[in-house]
Amino acid sequence: MKYKVIFLSARSVTIELQNEFVFETDKEYDILLNDELYSKGNKKNIISIFDLNPDTKYKLSVVYDGEEFSDSFKTFSEYVTLDVKKFGAKGDGKTLDTNAIEACILACPDNGRVYFPDGEYYTGPIFLKSNITIELAPNAHLIGDTDRNHYPILPGMTYTTDESDEYNLGSWEGNPLDCFASIITGINVSNVKIIGRGVIDGNAQNSDWWVDVRKKRIAWRPRGVFLNHCHNIEFQGVTVTNTPSWNLHPYFSENIRFIDMNLVSPKNSPNTDGCDPESCTNVDILGVYFSVGDDCIAIKSGKIFMGRKYKLPSSNFNIRNCSMNFGHGAVVLGSEMSGGIKDIKVSQCLFNHTDRGLRIKTRRGRGKDAIIDDILFENIKMIDVLTPLVINMFYFCDPDGKTEYVYSKEKLPVDDRTPYLGRFHFKDIDATNVNVAAGAFYGLPEQPIDEIVCENINFHYASEPVSGTPAMMSFSEPMKGKGLLFNYVNKVKLINVNFDGLKDEKYEFNFVNEIKY
Repeated sequence: MKYKVIFLSARSVTIELQNEFVFETDKEYDILLNDELYSKGNKKNIISIFDLNPDTKYKLSVVYDGEEFSDSFKTFSEYVTLDVKKFGAKGDGKTLDTNAIEACILACPDNGRVYFPDGEYYTGPIFLKSNITIELAPNAHLIGDTDRNHYPILPGMTYTTDESDEYNLGSWEGNPLDCFASIITGINVSNVKIIGRGVIDGNAQNSDWWVDVRKKRIAWRPRGVFLNHCHNIEFQGVTVTNTPSWNLHPYFSENIRFIDMNLVSPKNSPNTDGCDPESCTNVDILGVYFSVGDDCIAIKSGKIFMGRKYKLPSSNFNIRNCSMNFGHGAVVLGSEMSGGIKDIKVSQCLFNHTDRGLRIKTRRGRGKDAIIDDILFENIKMIDVLTPLVINMFYFCDPDGKTEYVYSKEKLPVDDRTPYLGRFHFKDIDATNVNVAAGAFYGLPEQPIDEIVCENINFHYASEPVSGTPAMMSFSEPMKGKGLLFNYVNKVKLINVNFDGLKDEKYEFNFVNEIKY
């Protein structure tokens, strides 16, 4: 089976098998490195190889179903490796190693590597610098300090010296607010790789981060990884777990890649979204395993202030060969999206036991720049997803979310507060054990969703579906075992859509201008 190299460093490589399978192959395959067995019994479409030497050419072979495909690659050069233990880090799980780790990072020259050998490194926030690689050995475990008083604060807004502008550092749920620095924090850095098989553990389960979470205490909670105005940042292989809030939060950043990672937090942990890129451009999320307490991926672009001020949409995303498990939503767009979202492609992904599968949420008040357009979801497998497809323009969260302005089904004026949803293409999807509804799409009376295309989709219903509300909107009645519900949509195109075990009507159309089968 052919493959392509999707990530390369001085010490590692990641390949992606070229096939149509979702997340993993149908048969096991072996990896040979320079004609010697590296690993066997693999199934993931995306796999990483570590412990390589810098500036070295390798032959890599994939043996699948009796056939072997080989190609070669050459690792990057590396100037020097600095070991954090030689800078005084103990790695004993008790000593606070923050200063030693930060000293090692600051001392690392361009094209150098900061190396964490096996150990448990008890640490507060670590700040990145540009042009380095950080590698975590297989048993290197960063463990977050449990005392919030040890965490630096990132101010939400600071006026520039001439008071002509504002400098934004902290962020919380789409607003420029004071927040604690994260275990991994990058601010205005570029050309950084964080690689390895180690673990970044926020240690929230042993602190008070998950207690009284809607109350600001000193500052808002940190994330596992926070990247503010960063460029060319790549993560490969590492696990991020037990984070105080979101696992990964790239913010006003570009060329960000998350490759072959594990993002894991308890199902009941509050606001532990997997990856929430906000006003970011050129983002790859490839081969990532999610099992979190909130949305697996939630693409954002700020609430009203940030969206209107900067008008920077999240755009050009590739989400591929990922496995999303137990989140509220598998791939979510919004609801903090006042700067817009466009050009998003999700493919070859597995959704397992999430409340909703592909979910778009917005509402009145997000603004005229809150445009979501050119969205493609294809080759998706869903298992036990309550409602596979949801688009909701009446999303009711936030303090003003339950006002009449948000929930009214009357046709209101289109003005500077009105969001817009454009084209959505759902293709080659198989969903088993559907419960609430196959899909629910709610546009605004004054601003209908422009176009929804459903192509080659199979919905298989649970034998005894459970009841629920497909979308978080006021006055929504519980339902179960429903088909596809379209409300205020300009154009609907249905191609080879099948329902297995449906006992209700396949389609419900309300205020749909054009329907094509």
